Amino acid sequence: MDTNKLLLIVIAILLPPVAVFLKSGVGKDLLINIILCLLFFVPGILHALWVVTKS
Repeated sequence: MDTNKLLLIVIAILLPPVAVFLKSGVGKDLLINIILCLLFFVPGILHALWVVTKS
C-alpha cells in the first residue's frame, strides 16, 4: 500500500471532507461528503473511504 494512500485513509477517518478534497478536489464528491457528514458522521466516513480507496 502506498504511503500517500495510507495517509489519506487516516485523514478520511478523522476529517472526511478534507480527504475527499485532497483526493478529488472541489466537485460533486466533496459536496456529497459534506452533506453526509452534516447529516450523520459515519456515512461521511464511509463515503470518504470509498473515494480514497477507489482507483
